[in-house]
Amino acid sequence: MLPLEGIVVVAVEQAVAAPICTRHLGDLGARVVKVENRRGGDFARDYDTAVGGMAAHFVWANRNKESVALDLKHERGRAVLARLVERADVLVQNLAPGAAARLGLDAAELRVRHPRLITVDISGYGRGGPYARARAYDLLVQSEAGSCAITGTPGRPAKPGIPIADIGAGMYALSSVLAALFVRERTGAGTAISVGLFDAVAEWMGFALNQARYGGFDVEPNGLGSPMVAPYGAYGTADGQVLVLGTTNDREWRRLARQVLERPDLAEDPRYASNSDRVARRAELDAVIGAWAAGLPLERCRRAAEAAGLGHARLNTPTEVLGHPQLVERGRWRQVASPVGPVACLLPPPESADWDWRLDPVPALGEHTEPVLAELGFDAGELTALRAEGVIGPADVPRPGGAARQDGSR
Repeated sequence: MLPLEGIVVVAVEQAVAAPICTRHLGDLGARVVKVENRRGGDFARDYDTAVGGMAAHFVWANRNKESVALDLKHERGRAVLARLVERADVLVQNLAPGAAARLGLDAAELRVRHPRLITVDISGYGRGGPYARARAYDLLVQSEAGSCAITGTPGRPAKPGIPIADIGAGMYALSSVLAALFVRERTGAGTAISVGLFDAVAEWMGFALNQARYGGFDVEPNGLGSPMVAPYGAYGTADGQVLVLGTTNDREWRRLARQVLERPDLAEDPRYASNSDRVARRAELDAVIGAWAAGLPLERCRRAAEAAGLGHARLNTPTEVLGHPQLVERGRWRQVASPVGPVACLLPPPESADWDWRLDPVPALGEHTEPVLAELGFDAGELTALRAEGVIGPADVPRPGGAARQDGSR
């Protein structure tokens, strides 16, 4: 039995933050009913057509879900949503500011009607404050919260390559739902949870904010290095590859100098005695290590670092990660079904001897609308009427290679 088997999640969601939360709930066994706009659905479906016609982000964040396509601007569509919520244990939404209340998804009101319900509101900037109603996308939030300013190189800030604001908020929502389910087991009461993308990034900026407040300085971005530790960075090797090599304490630095660089004089030099000293003279040490790495192929560099007990890595591209032996040899790649055929996915990071993960299909838009509504008590005549009124739509099945949908759109 999976940990969340029997738990029903209704997700009125789009993009990444809420979908990544609910996908993980589904991985753990929860039934996730994804409510989408019948005209186009979750806009992340159309980011690209990389996965046989489906979008890479959507495939990543939406396995284990049933798609119900509703027109929530229609009174009857909102009535259907209300009946779905009646049967839910958890409601997750990340709509634009104010939209949830207009749809009858105000957390306070829902808690009165459904005291066991756990509600999760994911927003850009959380509850209250001058930015509460601001539109918020990952790049915008990361810029406001400072993470872009400490990424990149001096004078050239950069957004981290993965959407850490979205993922961070989704993971905090996930852990909060698990805690709320535990509380409900003990008290019988649900919980209202609010998670802001801005707050997630600000929390992860903790060390940099401490340095700004108490040290009086802003962390300088350092490319493929650490602004806090030296030597720690990326160095080109003789065979055109990139070695990533780092030290985290004084003992490791001395081993690097003596055993790898064969420079015992550096190990004893008082100018490099502490990490603070080495950070101040980072460029000098990077020049020495860079010259050493440039004279050797990558594997010899890595063997030398391994023999000295030092951390090391190869700078890989996403294409190279696909065949990474740490993923392949441990069976981390699996397949899930989708409207365009089987697609590869990674197992969730946690490992347990007591359960395997649920890996059900990625849904087509509206694929489960009629079966789910039939469970709610709608008969064939009512479904026909809802379809005729435009409240629900036909299943929208992508074709391999990015072919047009059933309605002729993309």
